Order: sequence, then structure tokens, then C-alpha cells
Amino acid sequence: MKKLLFLSGCFAVLFTACNNEASDPVAKADSANEAKQDQMPVQSDMTENTSNFLVKAADHGMAEVELGKLGEQRATQKSVKDFAAMIVKDHTGANGEVAALAAKLNVTLPATYSEDHKKTASDLSDKKAKDFDKDFMDAMISNHKKTIDAFKDASDDDINAEVKTFINNTLPTLQAHLETAESIRKGLK
Repeated sequence: MKKLLFLSGCFAVLFTACNNEASDPVAKADSANEAKQDQMPVQSDMTENTSNFLVKAADHGMAEVELGKLGEQRATQKSVKDFAAMIVKDHTGANGEVAALAAKLNVTLPATYSEDHKKTASDLSDKKAKDFDKDFMDAMISNHKKTIDAFKDASDDDINAEVKTFINNTLPTLQAHLETAESIRKGLK
């Protein structure tokens, strides 16, 4: 039985390594976490719901920081630049908390944000100055809605208690970001 468990563990690690070469950073992290979960004791604090949430939170958070930096550089209106700076500051702090929770729970996080978020960043980088502010704020609204949904969904799941506390503490900030983004967007000419 021990040999069978050992061989299945080796196969999982090998399969994960082979699978990771062609997938995006989020898929790589998910795959690594699945392999870890297969080898963990049943009483482990790392559940699939917990690791999936932390990977999503890291992906969204890293993307928000990068998009925020882009907004700080390219925005033409002060309100948009100020919002972008706030996004960088707040999401950098939240990303640190996600990283600490992931380290504590032995969850592998993506090395960078997903291909979908990279496409958004690339599209925004290609915008002309006059179009950037509106499109940036539209992206912030869309991304924050998705992030809030992911946080709310996870808060209903069976996840680690510390992660649930992080969710409950972070949701009000995300909702404030969304409200601010919607207000700024309405004010743009």
C-alpha cells in the first residue's frame, strides 16, 4: 500500500510538472495545489476551496497592482491617477496578506497574473491618451465586480477560518473601490 501511495504521489508530481509547462500561471498554481492536496492528510487546513480562492485572489490582486501602475503612468485626469495610486497601495497590502496566508497553508500562488489580465493590460497600453481614462475605469469596474464575486462566493464555501477572516476584512475595501470607480467613470467626459 505504501508503494502504491508513493508511486501515485510521484505520478502526480510528474504529471503536474509536465502540465505546468504549457499553461498559464493560474493553471500552474492550481495544478501544483491539486498535487499537494492529494498528498496531504485528511485533516489538513488546506482545502481545495481555500487554495482555489487564494490563487484567484492572488491573480486578481497582482493584476490590479499592475493595472494601477499603468493608470498612474498613463491617466490624464487627476481623479483617475489618484484612484490608480490608491489601487496600487491597497492591493499591494492585500497581496501581502494573501501571500502570508498561502505560505502558512502551503498553497502555491501564481508567479504572475493570468493571460486574461495580461490581455486587459495590453489592450489598455495600446489606448490613445484621450481614450485611456475611460477604458481604464471601465476595466477597474469590471475587474472589481469579478473580484467581489469571487470573494463573496468563497465566503460561502468551506474554507480556512483565517482566509474567511481575510475575505470579510477585505470585502468592504473592494466594494469601496468599485463605488469610487463607478463615480469617477460617471464624471469622465
